Amino acid sequence: MNKKRVFFKTFGCRTNWFDTQVMISNLKDFEISNSEEQSDFIVVNSCTVTNGADSSVRGYINSVKRRNPNAKVILAGCGAHSKGEVLLKNKKVFGVMGHSEKEKINQLLKEENPFYQIGDLKHIDKTLVTEYIGRSRAFIKIQEGCDFECSYCIIPSVRGFARSYPPSQIKEQVRLLASNGFGEFIFTGTNVGSYGKDINFSLAKLLKEISLIRGVRRVRIGSLEPIQIDQEFLEILKEPWMAKHLHIAIQHTSDEMLKIMDRRNRFKDDLKLFEKIAEFGYALGTDFIVGHPGESEKIWEEALERIKLMPLTHIHAFTYSKRDNTKSANLKLNTPRGDISKKRHKELTSIIKAKNFEFRMKNHKNLIVLVESKKEEDIFSGFDQYYNKVIINSKEDISSNWIEIKETEVAREFNYAIYPE
Repeated sequence: MNKKRVFFKTFGCRTNWFDTQVMISNLKDFEISNSEEQSDFIVVNSCTVTNGADSSVRGYINSVKRRNPNAKVILAGCGAHSKGEVLLKNKKVFGVMGHSEKEKINQLLKEENPFYQIGDLKHIDKTLVTEYIGRSRAFIKIQEGCDFECSYCIIPSVRGFARSYPPSQIKEQVRLLASNGFGEFIFTGTNVGSYGKDINFSLAKLLKEISLIRGVRRVRIGSLEPIQIDQEFLEILKEPWMAKHLHIAIQHTSDEMLKIMDRRNRFKDDLKLFEKIAEFGYALGTDFIVGHPGESEKIWEEALERIKLMPLTHIHAFTYSKRDNTKSANLKLNTPRGDISKKRHKELTSIIKAKNFEFRMKNHKNLIVLVESKKEEDIFSGFDQYYNKVIINSKEDISSNWIEIKETEVAREFNYAIYPE
């Protein structure tokens, strides 16, 4: 008998990508499909970080139901916790499954009647992922949840409090993927820097132990909080297996805004930390929210001058989007108009692009590149140790290969190289 086909649509962060792989790994009686139109089930692993994210998920569900009206749509991910009940009630989806129910997907898809299985926010998955379809780097989730209470963020209420995966399970996961040919590992989670605090362990200790596993060539870490970087962590930055790029979320450079956002970091400390890490030769990225309630013109001008002082090379800049059920949504403060926020966003990203170009001009030789994909005939794309994109012209098929490039040409958006040189 032909197996029923399941298509996965993943929205949002790296943690969601790992969660999708967990679900795929637990599908024993179904076939994975690459076609929405030819699938019996559409599993939507949703994001709910902003109202806009919710709208994108709803739009996709409506669209896919028009294209494949016979498919049963299953809502998973963070949106299952925030919007699942409403979407099920309105018959937009056939089933809703919470984070703790991912490993039960094989059984849930056999349900004949609509279902709402939201589970709890205390669960830790035990599934070991064996492969990442179509990817050359492996995402490894090492923790779940967040104990921070930033005023703009809904994630703790849909992911739960911070809890760590056992080191033994993480190491076994890495061994399995390394034996299947993966050499670069990206450690992710809701709040990666909180890893170990609930089990008397630490992120630095975990990474040291992982570096000893055969086949591990490069380690990257998801977003960290400034206050989570201690001396033990700083000591591993010189290790050759560490990617020379860190993403440290500051969200703003105005202390007044950081207080409004209920953030734990402050600019003076952030600047000192970033300058210290930059001395190790690292590229540095951050998150920044533009246009949050309370961001006056005076505050913005101060923030912009301060961002110029920071040794940043990458940025995820977000224009503030009101998120229902958060403290920020109810603040009685002036919120910049949309056009002003867009202007500020452009000013911010332009500064960081210039900083990135300047960094690449100084660091365009002896690059270790993991080639990720073939863009077109003889043209490949990958990322170097600094998490900068490198476009490579090669007559050889170098997809998923590690290559060393002695020198690259620095273009505005990326570096360019010919291989072999």
